[in-house]
Amino acid sequence: MLPYFDQDHLLLQESARSWVEKNLARDHKDEADTEAAAQRLVRKLGKEELIAYVAPKRFGGVREEIQARDWCLLREELARGSSLADTMFSIQALGSYPITLAGTDDQKLRYLPPIARGEAIAAFALTEPQAGSDIASIQTRAVKRGRDYWITGVKSFVSNAGIAQTYVVFASTDPEKKARGLSAFVVEAGSRGLALKEKTRLLSPHPIGVIAFEDCVVSESNRLGEEGDGTKIALATLDTMRCTVGAAAVGLARKALEEAIRYSRERRQFGQELAQFQGIQFKLADMATELEAARLLVYQAAWSHDHGQADRKKNSSMAKLFATEAAQRIVDQALQIHGGIGLVAETPVARLYNDVRALRIYEGTSEIQKLVIAKELLK
Repeated sequence: MLPYFDQDHLLLQESARSWVEKNLARDHKDEADTEAAAQRLVRKLGKEELIAYVAPKRFGGVREEIQARDWCLLREELARGSSLADTMFSIQALGSYPITLAGTDDQKLRYLPPIARGEAIAAFALTEPQAGSDIASIQTRAVKRGRDYWITGVKSFVSNAGIAQTYVVFASTDPEKKARGLSAFVVEAGSRGLALKEKTRLLSPHPIGVIAFEDCVVSESNRLGEEGDGTKIALATLDTMRCTVGAAAVGLARKALEEAIRYSRERRQFGQELAQFQGIQFKLADMATELEAARLLVYQAAWSHDHGQADRKKNSSMAKLFATEAAQRIVDQALQIHGGIGLVAETPVARLYNDVRALRIYEGTSEIQKLVIAKELLK
């Protein structure tokens, strides 16, 4: 992995790994109050200055410019320790990056430093009940009246719904133009007309829900970029985030492989350790090989993004596609090695089995990644 990293990346990896070991990886158990746990994690990550990597230095961050390699390193280590910790870091990045990308200096100074310190929680509201991968079908409307926009519509699967202070919301300002008529806005929690409609329960618990905009009034000064820039902002954000989803998959797969190796050495059947059976050894070898291939794709994609390579979009989609699919297989095999005990909800492999599934769906399904890759190949 050294060709893709500078010395400061290795120091960040070491620091993050040490923090995870001390705070997350040991005796980690699911908490009953997911929202409270999520808020505590954001504060802890902010205090440790890990969330600071989501913003440029001028606006409360660490580096002059954001690096995908930093995000990937952090997500890999956090996911290995706690899926919820990874989720909270990633949504801070997802919810703030459109502001970094398209915000004015005033917008950046207002919103980014609190997010980078973990004092404010961010959210990204794009998906709707009838619009997922097809963002041209978005029905949320933003009608301009004077110097304000009146937003009306419903957003679903909004991570941090109900606990976020800052929502980046995508709404149509020109419905006839479909995807080209989308615009992006920063909507603050407590805004009149912003309402939490539902808290959604997922396989892997984290704060997520449905929010509604009922004539929610937002100032023109809260628009990101120009009218019609929304699709460009959303896709640029997702293109940057995709390789980091692959990194989270690597972290989960690492943990699964570790658990499989540990259990196969501890468990004895037919007079010997499971690890002594050739069938188990073949499983472990396949798991380790897929994990290493996934890691290489992820960090190649992150490197190509940081260096502005022409193939960065394709690389990012390849990394997400392969890493998330490979992680699913690795976790499944880890549970198989555990046998019946792997089905017990409190065991690490059972939690990993639930945690890994969403990665093949959010921020572009595996099928969407294949379309992106093919489109890039056929240009």
